[in-house]
This record gives sequence, structure tokens and C-alpha cells, in this order.
Amino acid sequence: MNFDAKMREYIELVNSKLSVYVPQKENLQKSIYEAMRYSLMAGGKRIRPVLAMSVCEMLGGNVEKALPYACALECIHTYSLIHDDLPCMDNDDMRRGKPTCHKAFDEATALLAGDALLNRAFEIMSTYGTDNDCTVEVIKYVSNNSGTEGMIGGQVVDLMCEGDGNVSEETLRYIHRNKTGALISAAAMIGAICGNATDEEKVKILEFSDNLGLAFQIKDDILDFVGDDELLGKPTGSDEENDKTTFVTLMGIEKAEEELQRTTKAAKAALEVFGAENEFLCSLADFLLKRNF
Repeated sequence: MNFDAKMREYIELVNSKLSVYVPQKENLQKSIYEAMRYSLMAGGKRIRPVLAMSVCEMLGGNVEKALPYACALECIHTYSLIHDDLPCMDNDDMRRGKPTCHKAFDEATALLAGDALLNRAFEIMSTYGTDNDCTVEVIKYVSNNSGTEGMIGGQVVDLMCEGDGNVSEETLRYIHRNKTGALISAAAMIGAICGNATDEEKVKILEFSDNLGLAFQIKDDILDFVGDDELLGKPTGSDEENDKTTFVTLMGIEKAEEELQRTTKAAKAALEVFGAENEFLCSLADFLLKRNF
């Protein structure tokens, strides 16, 4: 398997469908479509939709079945980034090497663009899902993991802990597993559901995605400390500027690297039951471990 070629194949498939699912319209409210597409089509690693499709394919499922849900999840992820960048949250000016949505447009438009992408995600799943039972199960899982017991809950706790120098490792793990990890687990479960995974297989896929999500955020913590602004497409040091506790501030760069290695290894170990079919996902875990952006 050529990992890079397979990754490009998945990304191209997602980008082509996103352009269809979220088109530019020439109506009175055309500016909102422009803002939605500005952030949605700005690049990005597309890790979540790639994860959904590759889990489905590992299980012998049809990637096309998972594709609408995978694209919908990317809309939810993008909405969360737009809102996360707002002055009332992290107040970031750059994202993926471009001005953030509220800088390119204005705060009100950015807020509405995020809202619109969230709504569009559920329109996509309910309109383009090809299996009603699958659609209901996916929507239930995605809505839970993106809500107050998932991504939003993690963001709330993260904001509560800003400036608190006594954040425990347990609380930090809770933040990471929800704010970042919940959507990664949702992506893996989209693939599991569309690939008709057994209950036992779902347990292993969740174990994989839980560790992968934690590793992903630990790597982000490390990159904010030692990364290159140009490669990241945004300024480093924002965690320190916002007085946030991260794995680096909590345990130091060396131990954070060790924890990154450990969680990546645990993610890959959970996939051993799938045999050789796990090759792409294990390579994806290694790719995320070594990334510099």
C-alpha cells in the first residue's frame, strides 16, 4: 500500500463532495455561502473524514456509503474551528495560513457561517445517507459527540481552566478526549457503522480512536511549543499566551513526547485484531505522530 497515494485519494474524494454539498449560491444571502466555503475549503488535513472512510474500508464496507457522513463531520469540525477562533474564545487571527473567518469577513458573519455549517451537516446526513437505519445511528452518535457530552463539553471545561495553574492530568485528559477526541471517535464510529462492524469490533475501533484522539491533541500541544509558524499556518505559543494547561506545560516536553509515543502505540495495538486490513490506519497513526503541521 502506498500511504501517500491513498491519503490523496481520500482527500480528493472528500473535497469534491464537499464542494457539491456546500455550493456557492448567488442569492441575497450569498455572503454566508462564501464565508462557509472560505473556511471549509481552506485546506486542512481532512483527518476525520479520512478516518471514517478508512475504517469503513478496513471492514470491507463501501466507502461511498460513509462519504456523506464523513463530509458532514468535516462541516461540524470546521464550524467548531470558526467559533474557536472568535474573539470571545481563542481570538486567533490566522488559520491554515489564511486570516480566520471573522478576520476575512466579520464576527457576525463568522458566527453565522459556523451555525450554518452545523445545520448543513445534519442536512447532508439526512439527505444523502443511503440507509435509513445507518443514518439514524450515525446522527445519534455524531450529535452526542459534538454536543455537551462531547466536543462542546470539552471546550467549556477548557475555557473554565484557562488561567488555573492547578489543572490536574485527569482534567486535562478529560478536556482532550472531549474537545478533540470526541469528533475523532465519531469519525471512527461512522466507519464502523457503515462497515457493519460487530459489537466486538466497535469496542476495538473505539479503543483505537480514543487513543488516537488523545495522541492527536498531545501532538498539537507539542507543536504549539516547538512547531514552525509557517508550516502550521498559525502562530505558535497561543497556549502559553492564553494561559492554558497542556501536556507540555503539565509534564514537560520530554514526557509529553513519551506520552505521545505511548498513546499512538496503544491506538495501533487496538487494531491488531483486524490483521493486515489495518495497514492504512496504522500508517495514519504514524503519520499523525510524525507530522509537523
